[in-house]
Amino acid sequence: MIIEKQLTITNKLGLHARAATQLAKLASQFEAVITMHQGDKDAFASSVLALMMLESSQGKQVLLRCDGIDAENAMQAIENLIVNKFNEGE
Repeated sequence: MIIEKQLTITNKLGLHARAATQLAKLASQFEAVITMHQGDKDAFASSVLALMMLESSQGKQVLLRCDGIDAENAMQAIENLIVNKFNEGE
């Protein structure tokens, strides 16, 4: 099962090292292939370096794609992390 959702990076610092680490740690907990896409760039969500290479700053739109038995749970958890600004408060 593949699900996709367009999300907006809203935290002040964007997908920087700490946020990318949180996302990668969360993504690795699921039985799903999770990727993020921004423009012509793609990244496996379980790779901190790949996520940082997306250069997703505040206000950027990303497409989150989850494929696997845990796809729905992964989508919900990652969406919550992004919506809650990676728990940074800004």
